[in-house]
Amino acid sequence: MDSTIHSPRLFISYLMLTAVISGALVMVIQVLGSRVIGPFFGVSLYVWTSLITVTLIALSLGYALGGIYADRSKNADPLFIIILLSGVAVLFIPLIKGAILVLTMPLGLRAGAFSSTLIIFGPSLFLLGCVSPFLIKIAASELKNIGRTVGGFYALSTFGSVIGTFLTGFFLIAYLGVDKIFWATGILLILLSVCYFIIFKKKWAVAVCLVVPMLLSPTERTLSLQASDGTNIDRIFVKDSFYGQLNVVDYKHSEKHIRELMIDGLIQGGIDMTNMMSINRYHYFLQFIPAQLNPNGKRCLVIGLGAGLIPRWYEKQGVITDVVDIDPLIFDIAKNYFDFELTGDAIVSDARYYLSNIQQQYDYLILDVFSGDLTPGHLVSREAFELMSQRLNANGILAMNLIGSIKKNNYMTASIIKTLQAVFDHVEIYPAFDLDTGLEGKGGVGNFAVVAYQGEKLHFDYRKINVAMIHPELQSNIIKNIGQQYKFDENQPAIVLTDDFNPIDFYDIVLREKIRKNLLDYLDRELLI
Repeated sequence: MDSTIHSPRLFISYLMLTAVISGALVMVIQVLGSRVIGPFFGVSLYVWTSLITVTLIALSLGYALGGIYADRSKNADPLFIIILLSGVAVLFIPLIKGAILVLTMPLGLRAGAFSSTLIIFGPSLFLLGCVSPFLIKIAASELKNIGRTVGGFYALSTFGSVIGTFLTGFFLIAYLGVDKIFWATGILLILLSVCYFIIFKKKWAVAVCLVVPMLLSPTERTLSLQASDGTNIDRIFVKDSFYGQLNVVDYKHSEKHIRELMIDGLIQGGIDMTNMMSINRYHYFLQFIPAQLNPNGKRCLVIGLGAGLIPRWYEKQGVITDVVDIDPLIFDIAKNYFDFELTGDAIVSDARYYLSNIQQQYDYLILDVFSGDLTPGHLVSREAFELMSQRLNANGILAMNLIGSIKKNNYMTASIIKTLQAVFDHVEIYPAFDLDTGLEGKGGVGNFAVVAYQGEKLHFDYRKINVAMIHPELQSNIIKNIGQQYKFDENQPAIVLTDDFNPIDFYDIVLREKIRKNLLDYLDRELLI
């Protein structure tokens, strides 16, 4: 024990508090990591694997090197200097994340996610990993029962981790935002160190360190810039919800005014503010095809609200439409920024949970959900499709927005189709792009409207479409493409996806890297930072 400490009981209590706080903040950093990396690399298995792996590596190195340093230290001063440095490292995260993410993006989805995580979060996690060996070494010199001491401090640290995870995931992200939480984390660590030196060492001069957070305080994330073609880009709304970073962005050039919704960097819908019509081709596919195949439909369920354009269209056709979305904030955004109104029910729920707990039958079921860059695996399994089939009337139509590939790297796209075919009598694929171009001009990659139904074969006649309901700039392209179907070859490799085995994250990695690259080519990267 440090001989200059005159109140051992108070000192031990302070060490216990340090254990709780440091354990809590390790998990705060890890949970927040997905919100920093997600807009560039998606919120996928690879991002979470990178975060967990980097956390374990950094903590392991911190335990090892911290233990060596603790044995060489004569008092607690080095411990609280380390805590001070960890606080400064956390404060720098919002400042360096943008440059690091841009730098690592060319490495690809796996290497890029891992390397950016390592650079951005590794230093602060490593320093926090050094804390536990110091705490145990210092406490053990005063307390007689080494086993009880070690167990007690690890229990306190783990208890702190539980509190940090709970508060961050359930409350802090939605109410403070990512950058402010990092700032608060940095302040708390610096304050913990400063209080030690003031209370136990009477070194009042160290209070000057509290100026550092003030110098590095986060700024409001408003954004206004001009693209090279003269388009003015204004971010009119940004917020971190429980489920992703939400952005509403206006693009204005001459008489044009486009508004888009982005969730974790993925565009979820866009509207022309001059005529309030969708600028996304796949929206029209998900509207016209199901409505014509079942012209007498009266009830629709849309899973995944986005900007609210698809349910808004069905409502205007006199179809009572219910909408399910897991994020309550999405409903407010759609209403306030995209002219969304609803006569049906707005349900805040996980789609699978909702489908399992209702008896309502629908004439149309529109599935337009993405997590990261992909439809969540639990919504594209055989069990999920069977549940959707049960919620459809006899003439009901399931229509799904799917981002996939029909040429190279098409194993998962073909597997989703094969899984649908295991449940429905008829499955039809309508590419919402020119087959000879597609994403990046390479063909075969983009949005598909996948339509599935039971019973007799139905026929879609694109000539019956009311062209006036299509955005004028998209009319010719949609009329040209909406009638064409694609069929996979009978020998196409594919599997039936189940809840037990659904490796969509693994097999679709090349496709997702293309999607992310295309987004970064299209979007100004400042929108993602």
